Amino acid sequence: MIYTNLPHTDIEVSKICLGTMTWGNQNTEEEGHEQINYAIDKGVNFLDTAELYPVPAHKDRYAATERVIGNWFKKNGNREDIVLASKIAGKADMTKFIRTTGFTRESIIDAVEGSLQRLQTDYIDLYQLHWPDRSTNYFGQRGYKHDISDHWEDNIHQVLETMRDLIREGKIKHVGISNETPWGTMRFLEESKVHGTLPRTITIQNPYSLLNRLFEVGMAEISMREQVGLLAYSPMGFGALSGKYLGDRMPEGSRLSLFPQYNRYIGKTAVEATKKYYELAQANGLTLAQMALAFVNTRPFVTSTIIGATSMRQLEENIDSIDVNLSEDIIEKIEAIHNSIPNPAP
Repeated sequence: MIYTNLPHTDIEVSKICLGTMTWGNQNTEEEGHEQINYAIDKGVNFLDTAELYPVPAHKDRYAATERVIGNWFKKNGNREDIVLASKIAGKADMTKFIRTTGFTRESIIDAVEGSLQRLQTDYIDLYQLHWPDRSTNYFGQRGYKHDISDHWEDNIHQVLETMRDLIREGKIKHVGISNETPWGTMRFLEESKVHGTLPRTITIQNPYSLLNRLFEVGMAEISMREQVGLLAYSPMGFGALSGKYLGDRMPEGSRLSLFPQYNRYIGKTAVEATKKYYELAQANGLTLAQMALAFVNTRPFVTSTIIGATSMRQLEENIDSIDVNLSEDIIEKIEAIHNSIPNPAP
């Protein structure tokens, strides 16, 4: 395993982070525990979860994933060996069963307290805002369209004040954002720079894969210059970059068969790009999954790549990607494909 530090901290994390959003829906608690045990044996020490998980959000499954992890901690008693990240759900139609308010002081404290109880721990190493309070482009929206009906008032200072107080209480250690834009990221950084007692945002969890490299457009420079590490999610494009959907296949039980709302990963241009990446991987003795993950793992702005799996075979292949080195020739050919079909699945 390769390790790096969460930016601006001495917390060492594995370059592969174990994602958990299927536990409690597609995966049982027993399977989730099996995945954690295997990942730890392979050197992974970083877990990412959220109060929203498992996905898709549903009131009958609310926070089931955190309970799976909490029961693992209770059984194994080695909390200090794991770097744990979780998130507060944003305000949206799909989360009205959680709460109807945005990131108020009360909602953040309530969310943290609930997660601590379910996770059976006294602290969360990295606490993240799952998506912005305001109306902006995320979750597959390629461009920003201003919504004049959005009456959001800039509450970033208040959010960071609440996070600061939770840090002082020892309930969280550091702050991250997720599904954010360049404007939002810089606003968070601005507040902590101007007001020195406010915690600095150290990570951003956004999608990044061979099918979606939009992070490079406006965020990569911020990431490098400000040292805000990317926790890359959906590096496999919801499984599309395994190649299993090529040839109009739709494997039974696959994520896209269960959640067709994510079909942007198998749109016409996405499939065209995936075919080209598949052929390149095959020509170089690699699986498409290995090549796709190895590419993400080696980007300089990526602190950790969040991998998720519904089977142990997938998990093994995904974690083993850390040992794959891509030649300059392969990188050049990846760039050529990207330039011909850029970002087909934002």
